[in-house]
Amino acid sequence: MPRITYIQPDGTEQCVEVADGVSVMHAALASGVSGILAECGGAASCATCHVYVDAAFSERVGPCGEDEDAMLDCTASARTSLSRLSCQIEMSDELDGLIVHLPEAQA
Repeated sequence: MPRITYIQPDGTEQCVEVADGVSVMHAALASGVSGILAECGGAASCATCHVYVDAAFSERVGPCGEDEDAMLDCTASARTSLSRLSCQIEMSDELDGLIVHLPEAQA
């Protein structure tokens, strides 16, 4: 099973194993990772699952879609070139070891 490491703003890390096809957001919710609100449940319509993908994985997660790109303009924390909505990243073996950094605020 692929693994994701979530890094909190204070540097605290939490590593979780995830089944293929599960979103980074759903994995965080199921594992009790704080800092992901996911108010819309994964519909890419609230921007409360904003994460910063570690630069080493930025190309592997692929580009964001049009709807995601629009929602990233609504994040509570600053948008960067590494910003993604975690509901839009599906885990796979190719993403094993994915590292995401959580922003200071979601809402």
